[in-house]
Amino acid sequence: MLRYFLENGLLNITNQQPKDWEEALRLSGEIMKEKGLVTDQYIDQVISDVKEYGPYIVIVPGVAMPHSSAKNEGVLGTGIGCTIIPETVSFEEGNPEKDARLFFMLAAKDSEQHMQNIANLSDMLMEDEMVEDLMGVKNLDDYKAVMEKHNM
Repeated sequence: MLRYFLENGLLNITNQQPKDWEEALRLSGEIMKEKGLVTDQYIDQVISDVKEYGPYIVIVPGVAMPHSSAKNEGVLGTGIGCTIIPETVSFEEGNPEKDARLFFMLAAKDSEQHMQNIANLSDMLMEDEMVEDLMGVKNLDDYKAVMEKHNM
């Protein structure tokens, strides 16, 4: 899966620190927009969903999986983008369980592909030390070292 992000141009290791979670979601959507997988409409819907339902996209401390319905008209293709920001952002002040630094934005044209993407991403994140290793990534060389360590 790590190789997937790199080979498909869906990896964004940024030095830009978002001012809040909304800006972090917009930043994580940029790589998906560049690859023609989503539009701003999709990203706006993800933000709207978090405002309405809370930070359900933070799946474990440090990791967010922004996504919205496959029916969203802003979805143009299927894929997952990986954005790593310099410092965590908080989705819920005072609750470090809802902070994120690793953003895996999902987009899918149908629910079957959407569920498969979630399963693949979950499998990767459950690898021993994967989240910790990715949290230490500051540049492409760091990322490649994590890829090598995990044979992904």
